[in-house]
Amino acid sequence: MEKTKEELQALIDKATAGDKKSLETLITDVQDMVFNLSLRMLGTFADAEDASQDILLKMITHLSSFRGDSSFTTWVFCIAVNHLKNYKKHMFARYPLSFEYYGDDIENAKIRDVPDLTQNVEKDILAEELKMSCTNVMLQCLDAESRCIFILGTMFKLDSRIAGEILQMSPEAYRQRLSRVRRKMADFLGQYCGEYGGGRCRCKDRINYAIQNHRINPLRLEYAAASEIPIQTITDVKNAMEDIDGLSQDFSFCKPYRSPDRTRRLIQEFLDSTQFSVIQKA
Repeated sequence: MEKTKEELQALIDKATAGDKKSLETLITDVQDMVFNLSLRMLGTFADAEDASQDILLKMITHLSSFRGDSSFTTWVFCIAVNHLKNYKKHMFARYPLSFEYYGDDIENAKIRDVPDLTQNVEKDILAEELKMSCTNVMLQCLDAESRCIFILGTMFKLDSRIAGEILQMSPEAYRQRLSRVRRKMADFLGQYCGEYGGGRCRCKDRINYAIQNHRINPLRLEYAAASEIPIQTITDVKNAMEDIDGLSQDFSFCKPYRSPDRTRRLIQEFLDSTQFSVIQKA
């Protein structure tokens, strides 16, 4: 159930006073949102887990600075976006992608020359894993700010006023940028993707090539293992995005997932640690 402004402020006051249960509630309310933003911004589960932990710890240590000028969710989004736009430790910061490179790989990769590497895992399962991985990696072809604009507008469906506040731009500028970025993504899908557009690529044909290039691992299927959740559980649905360009149906691959158990355990360990006690006394 959505909390009232008064209930939320009471939780924050208790948390900043050292009440661990209140802080756990605040973390639970936003950790899936933080993980899904991190996953789409960074492209891999491992990098998203690491960044999510950093963001949640930042939220904890800066909680006393929350003044209620915006919603708590918007405040957390601001922390997360600022962290992720400047995050340099993820794989795609070291190996950047472009639409040109990705398109050429789809068109010209020698997929027929690769032996069977499926290790007896069903091809349908591997194809679904590759499909979800591919569409997520595709986002890495956008620059960090464009990627963030796309994710906030398409996955989280924030309206332009809220998204503009998070990204420190006017609602009009945000809407224009979002429309351009969504068109760019739709054009790429239309040309190259056979799942979400009219392209020739078929994930099932590229499974072994993807395994060879470490894009998926048949022994560690991260998307298949992740628990999908309703979008309503990670964002405030009353802030639904304006219908800017009618392309929403083209981006159904933006599915939200429950944050991994490892992230939850590490945050809980931090809350139980002496380090947390020191922060509360600071």
